[in-house]
Amino acid sequence: MDKDKTLKEMQNEVDTYISQFKEGYFSPLAMLARMTEELGELAREINHYYGEKPKKSTEKEKTVDDEMGDILFVLICFANSLNIDLEEAHNRVMAKFQIRDKDRWTRINEDEKE
Repeated sequence: MDKDKTLKEMQNEVDTYISQFKEGYFSPLAMLARMTEELGELAREINHYYGEKPKKSTEKEKTVDDEMGDILFVLICFANSLNIDLEEAHNRVMAKFQIRDKDRWTRINEDEKE
């Protein structure tokens, strides 16, 4: 098993993989379509595992974590193609949530954690 990777390391790993092909990254519109497709596949698996729609006996076994991995790969490709540093984007979003939503939800008291 690989060691834990930072987002930067994952972005570099995906870029190294994609860079070996002449076609390179897809266009932003194609990337968005691909991400939408992968999200649909995740939704289907969630519905099979947690919803009311059982899997057909002829359907190939997939897992929620595999589908999330596919989405992560496409998201990293999308970010790389637009020169977006996902760690920086994540840090900006977390700062926004920590300020904007700091009092939005009911916090767990320390004595409730036990």
